Amino acid sequence: MVIGLALLPIGWVLSGYGMTGHMAAHMIAVAVAAPLIAVGVQGGRFDPATSWPRLASPLPTAMIEAVVVWGWHVPVLRSLAAHHPLALVVEQASFLAAGLLLWSAVLAPRHGAAGVGALLVTSMHMTLLGALIGLAPRPLYMHHGADALADQQLAGVVMLLVGGIAYLLGGLAMLGRLLQTRPEARAV
Repeated sequence: MVIGLALLPIGWVLSGYGMTGHMAAHMIAVAVAAPLIAVGVQGGRFDPATSWPRLASPLPTAMIEAVVVWGWHVPVLRSLAAHHPLALVVEQASFLAAGLLLWSAVLAPRHGAAGVGALLVTSMHMTLLGALIGLAPRPLYMHHGADALADQQLAGVVMLLVGGIAYLLGGLAMLGRLLQTRPEARAV
C-alpha cells in the first residue's frame, strides 16, 4: 500500500509531459498504485469491498472504471485536465478511485470467477482504447504541442501495454489461484 501511495506524486509530475506523460500518470494510478493499495487494505476497514459490499462488485466496478477511463479520454475533457490543475487533480483522483474500487472488488475472495472476468474485460477495453488512441490517423489531443500525433501514438502504446498487460496478468493470476486444488478436496 505504501508503495502505491508513494507512486502517485510521480504520476503527478509525469502528467505535465504531454499526452505520453499523462498516460504514464494514468497507468500509475489505475494499474500500479490502485492494485497495490487494494492489496494493502484488503479485508480491513478501509477496504471498499468490505465497507461497501453492494457497490464493490466486480462487473459493476469494471463498468464504472470503463466509464471513468473512456470519459476522461474524450478530447474536450482531456483538454480541460491538461489546462486546469484542479481538473487534473479530479481526473487523477477519479482514475485512482475507480481503479481502487475495481481492484478491491476483484480481490475480495467471495467474488472468485467474477473478479477474473472483470479484470479480463478491463484488459480488453484498456487495450482497445490504447489502440484507438495510438492508431488514430490524426491528433485527437491537439493541445499537446507541435508533434501531437507522435506523442499521442506513444501514449496509446503506453496504455495498450501497461493497462492491457496489468489487468490481463491480474486476471490470469486470479484464475490460477481459483484453479489450484484445495486441500479439502484432496482429503476426500
